[in-house]
Amino acid sequence: MPETKEQTLYSAESTLKNEEEAPKLKKTIEEKDLLVWETSERPFKRRNRDFYITVIAMAGIVGLVLFLVEGWAPVILIVSLVFLFYVMSTIEPGNVRYKITNKGVTVGNQKTTPFSNFGRFWFTRRFDSDLLVFETFSFPGRLEIVIDPTVKDEALKVLSKYLTHEEVPPSSLDKAANWFSKKLPQQEIQK
Repeated sequence: MPETKEQTLYSAESTLKNEEEAPKLKKTIEEKDLLVWETSERPFKRRNRDFYITVIAMAGIVGLVLFLVEGWAPVILIVSLVFLFYVMSTIEPGNVRYKITNKGVTVGNQKTTPFSNFGRFWFTRRFDSDLLVFETFSFPGRLEIVIDPTVKDEALKVLSKYLTHEEVPPSSLDKAANWFSKKLPQQEIQK
């Protein structure tokens, strides 16, 4: 059936409306590496025998009290946490490659975490390692990565273009962890 002039006009108008309503395509920006370094996966400090004796004694006392109050479940939790702490303190971490790109931060071969997932960033130290800390909007609230001291100034310059450089005051959990760590033996061991 041949189209009439009215049908052709209606068809052209509807096509024009659909084109206007079509979502605009965003230009894709190519991801570029702004800063790359390789260092350990986590801060590490080898502990001595006195340290482990103190930790086990404290865990034993707390475990005994919790056993009398609650039963076996909290004791099993404490034993597993002490074991995890022992493993993390005796096995040296491997090296991993960190990248800051124009889109976000990449750790190892993982997917890039976009800057929109971060709030602020700051630098801190733990176990003689410099850390770059990002405040995240998802659990656990922070992303801490070990940073090579030679690229620290350049990282500050690059990240300041995308995020706010502002140190967050320690939370109550951080204060409790610092207080507890000061109660443990602090002497160094010889390698």
